[in-house]
Amino acid sequence: MNESLASGKLLLDSPAEAVVRLRISNPERRNALDHEILDALAETLRGLDRGIETRCLLITGAPPVFSAGYDIASIPAETFARDAEALVAHPFHAAMEAITHFPWPTVAAINGHCIGGGLELAVTCDLRICAAGAKLGMPPVKLGLVYGHTGLRKFLDTIGLARTKELFLTGRNYEAARAAEIGLVNEVIDDEQLERAAVDLAAEIAANAPLSMRGNKSAIDLLNASPILSEQKEAGLIALRESCFESEDLREGIQAFAEKRKPEWKGR
Repeated sequence: MNESLASGKLLLDSPAEAVVRLRISNPERRNALDHEILDALAETLRGLDRGIETRCLLITGAPPVFSAGYDIASIPAETFARDAEALVAHPFHAAMEAITHFPWPTVAAINGHCIGGGLELAVTCDLRICAAGAKLGMPPVKLGLVYGHTGLRKFLDTIGLARTKELFLTGRNYEAARAAEIGLVNEVIDDEQLERAAVDLAAEIAANAPLSMRGNKSAIDLLNASPILSEQKEAGLIALRESCFESEDLREGIQAFAEKRKPEWKGR
């Protein structure tokens, strides 16, 4: 699987079994996210097979950066207010929603500087692995922008109130070690090892039981969004858990563990 999307600015391949990788490749704009990239990202995720052939999504950038954020610098000054809002209101939001609602685990491999909308893209993923030399930041306060509330909510959920205020009110760029310290990334890896480590992590995730991965991700996201559950939502979570007891995969997982072999998952 090797495809070039968005006029070559988004590359798709499969670096490991059941892993799909999307690489942002817009070097002239420091991998900035334009309409074409965002539309292609959303369309690609909606079109990926929802079976068990794809069990982990890996998103990264073409070196030396992950993404410099929204591509708003190229918008003409006379139409900036209209066009900048249009960029955020539709293609960026649609792309982030496509990542959020992707049923399988998602991993951001932050291979270099990750700024603004690029950082929101990374935070939208389930896990983030970061190169030691990368810097991460949110510059809206340096530019005179008020950030979108849906994006702010993601940072509040990820790093909490105090750290979100620090990130957005100072406009600082964080070293990778500091980003890990405040929970903005899960792990920091030597720059030259980042790509291999990211593929290994995605492959490790993809090797796990499909029903369990999808079920746990769904349950975690629901609990995070709804700390107080309605009776209906709680019943749904109980039913989701109980359904695994009747699955072929649970029996296969137990048998494979006892026989010390790799499980052969069916996704049912």
